[in-house]
Amino acid sequence: MSPAASSAPAASAASPTGAGLKVSTQPRPNSRLALEVEVPGERSRSSYERALEQLSRTIKLPGFRKGKVPRSVLLQQIGPLRVRATALEELVDSVFRQALEQEKIAALSQPVLAGGFEAVLERFVPGSDLSFTLELDVEPSPTLKTTKGLKAEAEPVAYDPARVNELLEDSRRQLATLVPVEGRPAASGDVARIAFSGSFSDTGAAIEGGSSDGMEVELEEGRMIPGFVEGIVGLATGETRTVSCTFPESYPQEDAAGRGASFAITLLDLKSRELPALDDAFAQQASDQPTLADLRTDLENRLKEDAERRHRGNRHEALLEALVEQLEVELPETLVQEEVRALIEQTASQIAQQGMDVKKLFTPDLVRSLMDTSRPEAEQRLRRNLALRALATAEKVTVAEKDLEAKLREVSRDLSDGNRIDPARLRAAVADDLLREALLEWLESNSTVTEKAPATAAEADDESSGDTPVKAGKGGKEKAASKEAGETASADMATVD
Repeated sequence: MSPAASSAPAASAASPTGAGLKVSTQPRPNSRLALEVEVPGERSRSSYERALEQLSRTIKLPGFRKGKVPRSVLLQQIGPLRVRATALEELVDSVFRQALEQEKIAALSQPVLAGGFEAVLERFVPGSDLSFTLELDVEPSPTLKTTKGLKAEAEPVAYDPARVNELLEDSRRQLATLVPVEGRPAASGDVARIAFSGSFSDTGAAIEGGSSDGMEVELEEGRMIPGFVEGIVGLATGETRTVSCTFPESYPQEDAAGRGASFAITLLDLKSRELPALDDAFAQQASDQPTLADLRTDLENRLKEDAERRHRGNRHEALLEALVEQLEVELPETLVQEEVRALIEQTASQIAQQGMDVKKLFTPDLVRSLMDTSRPEAEQRLRRNLALRALATAEKVTVAEKDLEAKLREVSRDLSDGNRIDPARLRAAVADDLLREALLEWLESNSTVTEKAPATAAEADDESSGDTPVKAGKGGKEKAASKEAGETASADMATVD
């Protein structure tokens, strides 16, 4: 979030650099800059001489010791074009670095020769003046039309007391005893062990990973792709049924997304849950609280804190959207692509954490598709960061050194010995976080945020509905943790939305 180095001027008059080099700059769309350079003949000849010397030291020719090849023989063997090309490459690189230093340009990308290397090479005559144009991405210069008096509308988040009972029931389910079921078919809420095999409806081909000889399934809506669990309900033990389903468009396995499928499902055995009593013994088993009353109080406090945090987050999101509307900036392609790659890496990391094979899923076609679909979000994130940078500059919002040092000490205490990171990177990351917090607080104080009308029940259902993969057993509601899972119910319950 700290202001970037100053970007190149919009345009500058030609100015001498070093050995008679002249540079002028011209802006291009999308935060690109054109460097028009004039190289004197003396410098072009020097580059040619250095290229000859370099090639003579590296090239081996029969009958000559390395580094002792006469110039005339060298030119005859490798040709003057190769020497000129080597000289031009070195000349362009040195001119580029010299121009950046002279014009104080914050370059984001390597330069591109306008017209192409071959066209410039044709005009390159050692000892003669040479002009060419380099184009590159530079740091953008974001500005805001206004900073104060912004108006935004945020979705309110209120504490819901009913969530306490829901989380307690979730935890009871996790601590329940599974009891074999006899004499009735499968019902919603049961735990079924099934065998199944699936094929695509359009081709009849078997679905990769779409079969099992014995998989345990909780018969709850949202656990599997739509229609799968519903097809199990009503089955008797040993009975087989063919179920038609459709994979969601968002299904991560690209060849299955949006396609119809048929599954032959056999119910192998069935169990139901015997829930523990809701008493102090349950509280001690499910959490670190001594009584049920203490557990309820702890959950209430955590849920209230969570609601307040999400409410504040919604306000900040709304303020950022309002701020971005005031932003004037051209996005350089280099920064957009960096943000796109960061989003794809984040997606890959999340998929890997779910135990899926990232290398297998991330085919070249999928990566290309993700590059395209991730671009709008990447541009949005980039605009938000640039808007905050512009706000910090315009309103001179900074982080006090004492606050930064205090936060660094706090963060350092939380880092384990095996999780040490570079001190400079840590300092920069902490400074960015503190500056962002300071800027959001400034926006809160200098803007007006109103609350949106509460969503209807139908709208809330639409927003919360989601699909999970066939072989995922973790879909639906988050599970309140039990001691068997190595977590406390009080800690996990509080994070469930």
